[in-house]
Amino acid sequence: MSEKTLVGSLIIGQSGGPSSVINCSAYGVIKTGLENENITTVYGAFHGIKGVLNDQLMIMDEEDPAELERMLYTPSSALGSCRYKIADPDVDDTDYKRILEIFKKYNVRYFFYNGGNDSMDTCNKISKYMNKVGYECRVMGVPKTIDNDLAGTDHCPGFASAAKYIATSFMEVSRDSQVYDTGMVTVVECMGRHAGWLTAAAACAGVKGDGPDLIYLPERDFSMDQFIADVKRVWNEKKNCLVAVSEGIHYADGTFVSEAKTSGTDGFGHAQLGGLAARLTDIIKNELGCKVRPIELSLLQRCAAHCASGTDIAESFMSGKVAVESAVAGITDKMVGFKCTRDENGYKCEPELFDLTLVANTEKKVPLEWINEAGNGVNQGFLDYCMPLIQGETGMVKEDGLPRFVKLKRIFAK
Repeated sequence: MSEKTLVGSLIIGQSGGPSSVINCSAYGVIKTGLENENITTVYGAFHGIKGVLNDQLMIMDEEDPAELERMLYTPSSALGSCRYKIADPDVDDTDYKRILEIFKKYNVRYFFYNGGNDSMDTCNKISKYMNKVGYECRVMGVPKTIDNDLAGTDHCPGFASAAKYIATSFMEVSRDSQVYDTGMVTVVECMGRHAGWLTAAAACAGVKGDGPDLIYLPERDFSMDQFIADVKRVWNEKKNCLVAVSEGIHYADGTFVSEAKTSGTDGFGHAQLGGLAARLTDIIKNELGCKVRPIELSLLQRCAAHCASGTDIAESFMSGKVAVESAVAGITDKMVGFKCTRDENGYKCEPELFDLTLVANTEKKVPLEWINEAGNGVNQGFLDYCMPLIQGETGMVKEDGLPRFVKLKRIFAK
């Protein structure tokens, strides 16, 4: 920690897949930065670290404060995102030299990166490089991931709102799938490559009696034979079956069940999955001969700002605000996370700082003790964890019956 006051400009960038509240975190950084006397200018990196490399920095000081506040209720990444993995500086320091050049050009002394696992890795590398070359710049990670898989923190900004949307959607689909006198098997595919937090959130719908009959997470190996047997059992009991599956479910040998696993990779080298629900319903149709319906929630679960959790909005803003306050106080090389208690006194969340080295590229899984013995559902432990997070409503303003999202001027520095 540095004790001396550090005066200079600030850059906030967003990276990776967005969420319905990622802009709340960015707004927490921007608003707090604009109000701090040690920060001379607040810049928004256009499309994440690529905006820094390309010298495309938006001057947030030029934006209307009332318009900026709409970021609280606007989904996606208002500053623009990217999927760009910078190299190990010991292997190729080209990008780092360019970043340092831009930092010096604009006297950037504070750098904040708003994203998930790979974004924290980028933060970590930049922080270590600036320290190595002796350029004082305080670097902080501001977490975002609906996957909820960042290590250390109790949960991640973005997860709660996606969880709320998923649970709400399952309640609605549950009702819709039961309207006819002939039953149906419905398989709903949720995001989650290696961690099943989002799919498990479907269980929250069961608290109100409209949840899935079966839930399959990537934390447990998947057996197609057992899946067919599970669905047959539920079908014979109810003549209807609602299933939640994670896109990343895999067999014991590690191969993905999804046929679309070879459709390509994203910018970080991760397999792009999809088509799982369609494959599973085809198998069930052949086995049972009943009506089936595959549903892939896809992007809807991460951009449903109309269904955002009020708790998530407040905590996401807090993470950005605390990041700036901590950096100005002399802290660097950390990610802002959450330390939470759930007891007889209710739910309480406080910010906690984690070392970027710990967080970068480490995935947090759903605890196995929260998954039932049969591997086709979750238990009360998960519900006790998740239910407090989805509380509260969005303060989204609507015009003509539709959401009014933020509209930035995007005035670039020269």
